[in-house]
Amino acid sequence: MKAIYDREMQGYFHSPIGFVFMGVFLTLACVFFALGNLLPRSGDILTFVGQMSYLYMLLCPVLTMRLLAGGEGRGTDKLLLSSPVSLKGIVGGKFLAALTIQGITTAVSLVFPLLVAVYGTLYPGEMLCGYLGFFLQGCAFLAMDLFVSSFCRGTVTAFLAAFFVNFLVWLMDLWGNSLTGFMAQCLDFLSLYVRAEPFLMGQLSFAGMVYFLSVTLIFLILTVYRLDLNRRRGV
Repeated sequence: MKAIYDREMQGYFHSPIGFVFMGVFLTLACVFFALGNLLPRSGDILTFVGQMSYLYMLLCPVLTMRLLAGGEGRGTDKLLLSSPVSLKGIVGGKFLAALTIQGITTAVSLVFPLLVAVYGTLYPGEMLCGYLGFFLQGCAFLAMDLFVSSFCRGTVTAFLAAFFVNFLVWLMDLWGNSLTGFMAQCLDFLSLYVRAEPFLMGQLSFAGMVYFLSVTLIFLILTVYRLDLNRRRGV
C-alpha cells in the first residue's frame, strides 16, 4: 500500500492535479469567506464551512479521475492488477493519497477561522465539529468518486461521470426538501448534505460519523470488488 500511496502522491505534485485542486478550492473558499464573513463582518464560521462543502461536488472528481481511469492508455492497468500488491492495498493507497491532498487543503483553510479569532469571537468547539463533519463528508465523496472512476477508461470520462453522480447527490438533497412523507425521509437518510447539518450547527453527531465512515467503507469495498472483476476478466 505504501508504494501505491507514494506513487500517487508524487503524481499529484509532479502534475498540475494536486495544485489545481488546492488552488481552485482555496480560491473559491476565499471568495465565500470574503462575501459571507468579511464584508458583512460576520463571525459565523459554520455557515462558511457549509458553503465550502459544496466544493466537493465540483472538485473531488479532480482528485479521483486519474487514480483508476486512464491506465489502459498509459499501459499501467494490467501491470497494476498483476502486481503483488493486494487489491485492498491498491485501493487503500490511492484513496489515502487523495485523502491526504484533501486533508492538506482542509488544514490550510483553517486560516479563515484564525482570522475570525483574531478580529472577532470564535468558538473552538463549534468550529472543530463543523470541520470534522466537513472532512468526513469529503471522505465519503472521495470514496464514491473513486468507485465511479473504476468504471471509466479515460480520465475526462471519469471526471464527468463522478461530477454527474455528485450532482445527482446534490439534486437528491433538493428533492428531499421539496417532498414529504416516507420518500422525503428516505432521501434525507441517504443525503450526504443532510447528514452534515448537525456538525454545521456545532453538534457532535455520532450517527453522522458512523454514516460517513460507513459510506466511505462501502464504496471502497465496492471498488475492490470492481477491480477484482476487471482482473478476472483480464481487462
